[in-house]
Amino acid sequence: MITLTDAAVGHIREMMEAEEDHTLMLRVGVKGGGCSGLSYGMGFDNEQAPEDTKLEINGLSVIVDKESAPMIKGLVIDYKQNMMGGGFTIDNPNAIASCGCGTSFKTATNTGTPEEC
Repeated sequence: MITLTDAAVGHIREMMEAEEDHTLMLRVGVKGGGCSGLSYGMGFDNEQAPEDTKLEINGLSVIVDKESAPMIKGLVIDYKQNMMGGGFTIDNPNAIASCGCGTSFKTATNTGTPEEC
């Protein structure tokens, strides 16, 4: 369902170690908002809802809520470092449009509610 590159996994592990909570999982999802109507969300969570899907990706536990799963199927998350710093990049094969910020998108079946960027 989701691919995390080695660079993304390494950075996520560093962030998890800083939290000092060994029960944390990476939660990846979608919420309404952003320029194109939908925005990606990533964060740490230590609770899994019964309807969540739990994945093991390169030794990381990743959870995805039921509503987000169809919109992020095939998602590739990478971490890029450059002279200006670093950040996660997201490639979503389901996105038919996205905005310049790279965190907002819409799919053919779900457009969300666009907001000003």
